[in-house]
Amino acid sequence: MKKILFFFILGMSTAFADVAVPMYATSVTGKGVFLGNVNIQEIPYGLLFVPQLRNFTPGLHGFHIHDMADCEESGMAAGGHLDPQHTGKHSGPYRDDGHLGDLPVLYADVDGQIVVPVLAPRVKLADIGGHALMIHAGGDNYSDYPRELGGGGLRVACGLIPK
Repeated sequence: MKKILFFFILGMSTAFADVAVPMYATSVTGKGVFLGNVNIQEIPYGLLFVPQLRNFTPGLHGFHIHDMADCEESGMAAGGHLDPQHTGKHSGPYRDDGHLGDLPVLYADVDGQIVVPVLAPRVKLADIGGHALMIHAGGDNYSDYPRELGGGGLRVACGLIPK
């Protein structure tokens, strides 16, 4: 019985992948100050993003997977949001008619820490390897109106998702 339980637990621990993405402040050269990590876990309900970040402006921050694995040029080298279906539409993480790279917003507390996990139900690890993870200066309204791409503004933090 102990052997069966051991193999069951071993199987459970390897059933879900876990990827750590180091996040850096954006800069013209690509890597600014280290801000912490975002751990990504694939669970049966999608991807769970578990941030351990610091030094952010308190409030909401747009959070996206960008197309290119490149954080240079203040994050602009990462291109647009991951959109393999070519929808051309920013509609947030819960609708099927927009960018696959649209993720739930992150919340920075009064001390500038981002520690609350968010769930992206439409995404799998196989979809995001070799792309960039981006945090924006402002929030995200999951729409292209009144400002395109949710209105998050400047790209303030970037990390490269391993393949």
